[in-house]
Amino acid sequence: MRLTRWVAAVLVLFPSPSVVAQEWDNFVFIEDRFEANFPGRPHVENTIWISQLGYELPARVYSASRGSERYSATVVDYRSVEALGVARAKQCLPSAEPCQGTQDGREGEIMGLGYWKMDIRGALAYATMQLLQRDARVNDFNLQFQQVVEGYFLKLTNRDDSQTLAYITMHENRLYVFEGTTPAGYPASAIFQASIGFVDDEGRSLRYTDYYSNAVHGLRQYEPPPVTTERSGALVGTADADRPGGN
Repeated sequence: MRLTRWVAAVLVLFPSPSVVAQEWDNFVFIEDRFEANFPGRPHVENTIWISQLGYELPARVYSASRGSERYSATVVDYRSVEALGVARAKQCLPSAEPCQGTQDGREGEIMGLGYWKMDIRGALAYATMQLLQRDARVNDFNLQFQQVVEGYFLKLTNRDDSQTLAYITMHENRLYVFEGTTPAGYPASAIFQASIGFVDDEGRSLRYTDYYSNAVHGLRQYEPPPVTTERSGALVGTADADRPGGN
């Protein structure tokens, strides 16, 4: 599903009996509007994400493993940041910068109301920074698009020589951090990374006809590009958590 040329090459050049034997399924999670391949139904855990500007946001972590391989998708809902920013701005002095402006650039400064738009615009960089600060060597870092949605791709070599492929993206003010980690000598987590997609409220796969950037389209500076939709045939998952999460 949506295999790029380099992903296909990885699968051909690094055959693995465990890759061939293990069944992968494509799951769609309507609550968090995404789909991805996992080696079995992922475990779901509720947690709290602290944004760069200190807002507490609801998040879920979807995780699955296959032997010593680990796969996860962290989804953070930034849609409540606007209300949190407005509430914060009401508590500060009128002369303070976070209280000034209207955030749309039409009536004064574009920053105020608790900087909530800046928190959304900076979410990709903030999440990527946390990955870059790990005890790992960065092998690749570049801009990519999955289903024509803008995001950052990272390839890390960890201290134990395992490899982590990560894709950090944002769609309709939800932040997504996808990670696949495989042991030294194993093929990279190409099947997982190539399967990432977004769905509508009916679980249909979305594909934009032009590039989508959440900083522009999610905040409705401009309307999003047109999309095509299709039924993916994925298994419908649930975001109901198995246990309460932590920090």
